[in-house]
Amino acid sequence: MIRLLVALLSGAMFGVGLAVSQMTDPTVVLGFLDMFGQFNPALAFVLGGAVGTTTTAFHFILRRSKPVFADQFQTPTACTVDRPLLLGAAIFGVGWGLAGYCPGPALVGAAGGVGTAMMFLPAMVAGGLLHRIGRNALANRH
Repeated sequence: MIRLLVALLSGAMFGVGLAVSQMTDPTVVLGFLDMFGQFNPALAFVLGGAVGTTTTAFHFILRRSKPVFADQFQTPTACTVDRPLLLGAAIFGVGWGLAGYCPGPALVGAAGGVGTAMMFLPAMVAGGLLHRIGRNALANRH
């Protein structure tokens, strides 16, 4: 039960951070990505804060033998840059650049009743389902 509570509180803190930093507003995000138009550098501070906090915290946290509320750390094991990674990153980037949303801010925006996020969310879910269906179909062919 404590793990669920910690997860809920962590997710709530993340969502509040997204809302406060205006990451749930696609016009702010698109302004940050518009390097040759009306560039808005404000989200660089959000990025800097996230990278700085993570770098500092990981230095201390990963020295522990295990997390406080879990049996083991769940860190990435893959180190290969392959075609699926590059293709997925490109698709994600194009979608983020066109819509101004990525999954976290879209969920927070939809929960807050933001109309564009509520339209984006079903498209995001459909894309995930199509990927799963396609991956399973390819796996069954081999």
